[in-house]
Amino acid sequence: MVDNRTQIKAVSQIRQYSAPGEGGVPPAKIKYVPTSGTYPKGFLAASTHVGVKASNTRFDDLALIASETPCSAAATFTTNKFQAAPVTVSRDMLTRREGSGIRAVVINSGCANAVTGKGGIQDAIKMGETTDQCFDDTQDDGKGSRTIVMSTGVIGQRLPIKKILHKIPSAYTDLGSTHDHWLSTARAICTTDTFPKLLSRTFTLPSSPDTTYSIAGMTKGAGMIHPNMATLLGIICTDAPLAPTALRSLLPGAVDKSFNSISIDGDTSTNDTLAMLANGAAGGQVIESESSKGYAEMRSTLEGFGRDLAQLVVRDGEGATKFVTIKVVNAATYKDAKRVASTIARSPLVKTALYGKDANWGRILCATGYAEGVESVVPEETSVSFIPTDGSPELQLLVKGEPEKVDEERAAQILEAEDLEILVKLSEKKGEEAVYWTCDFSHEYVTINGDYRT
Repeated sequence: MVDNRTQIKAVSQIRQYSAPGEGGVPPAKIKYVPTSGTYPKGFLAASTHVGVKASNTRFDDLALIASETPCSAAATFTTNKFQAAPVTVSRDMLTRREGSGIRAVVINSGCANAVTGKGGIQDAIKMGETTDQCFDDTQDDGKGSRTIVMSTGVIGQRLPIKKILHKIPSAYTDLGSTHDHWLSTARAICTTDTFPKLLSRTFTLPSSPDTTYSIAGMTKGAGMIHPNMATLLGIICTDAPLAPTALRSLLPGAVDKSFNSISIDGDTSTNDTLAMLANGAAGGQVIESESSKGYAEMRSTLEGFGRDLAQLVVRDGEGATKFVTIKVVNAATYKDAKRVASTIARSPLVKTALYGKDANWGRILCATGYAEGVESVVPEETSVSFIPTDGSPELQLLVKGEPEKVDEERAAQILEAEDLEILVKLSEKKGEEAVYWTCDFSHEYVTINGDYRT
């Protein structure tokens, strides 16, 4: 006779998520995977199989993105004190080269090369140097490597570096510019992601009105996501002519309102890196600095593109069933608004209530009240509402500190939807606002992270 308790335990441990390394894209996520794209001139992409994880016997786990000519680059990195070897190596390289003369980004998934000591540093250096050697058209200028290195996966384990170095030339040989090349590369950097995150679009700039530019980006991340830089791995490429000085000022602002405005679980990783490369292959007037014509339009384009790319990460939150926009308005400062939104976004009680479709607005209010370093919160002026995604009127939960009689049936209907907006007004007077994107916490989040390493 079989013990029913054993049966129940066995069923509860079955994974319900489907990462690329384990199967196809879940039906609900297929709509986020592009079937075509417009990619920047002069950039190529490729992926290949290494088997960084012994259990991965057939899925690509090494990615390479290269510029046909030396290009400008800038990056933002994690602020976690335990910074992975590729973070240290890539930051040093960009500083040494002052963001110019960059040729490639090489990324492995399956192992983070984090907390791996001096050996891990050497492994990251070798990945960059081996990639550099593939470009026989680039002369040595005495400034060292031209490659940004990224790694993602399990912390505390050394890379199978010989296998990786052996396969880098294969990835270089397979470089191409088609949509399939870009999509396979985006898939190769995934870990617990359930779909490859890839976007591309075109734009124009007043500095060169007759030129059409392209921008493309890929990112990976589904857990260990909370801003303190970029909270994941990301690569953005454009054929617009941006000087290193312009890139260095453009990227942080774009990150602040995109990748630094998302949260899945409140954890900031050891490997977070977001790099942007610009090779100017489409031609036109070079944007040198903030005072250059076209700079403001480039900033707006990058902010919008970064926002859309970052939101894909939230939509793929580990075990998530909801995509939640949190808008905090009428704060005394933008900093106050963002801190309140961030606090709500990472509250486990708020996130579990949303998963349970429970209109427990008291948890939202509680998180608003304990946001650290915020002077804008005045209880008798605070209002909280649900904003439905179907365009119907907002459902007011709290108005100027006074609780409303909540229509629980309508609240339940609103919470049935995949997308939801929570609006928090800190005052009736017009003030600063901030937007954050997050997801709910489900049973599946625990399942995924309970056996992530093993």
